[in-house]
Amino acid sequence: MPRAKYQTLTEQMFYTLLCLKEECYGLDILDRVPAMTNRRVAIGSGTLYTLLEQFLSDGLIRETKREGRRRCYILTPQGVEALQREAARMEAQLEDFRRYLGKEESQ
Repeated sequence: MPRAKYQTLTEQMFYTLLCLKEECYGLDILDRVPAMTNRRVAIGSGTLYTLLEQFLSDGLIRETKREGRRRCYILTPQGVEALQREAARMEAQLEDFRRYLGKEESQ
């Protein structure tokens, strides 16, 4: 059975959406993601603009303004839900990790 779209998010997807809790341009995202992750995660411009187009067409974000080629975006309620689902999934994984590896570590 094929996996549902956005059932899991890549780091680039997650942080792009997280940046869009506030209205911003694509170039802002390229700067914010490395800053918010201590440079652990970076997004290439080609990847970013592909993600933005996908998120836009799937209703996770909406365009708020356009200034020439510059476009500004913000999360929609559907985008917030996708982020919340992913955060809950990651928390469940961390709980599993702690439950199973943590037992071995403490013995």
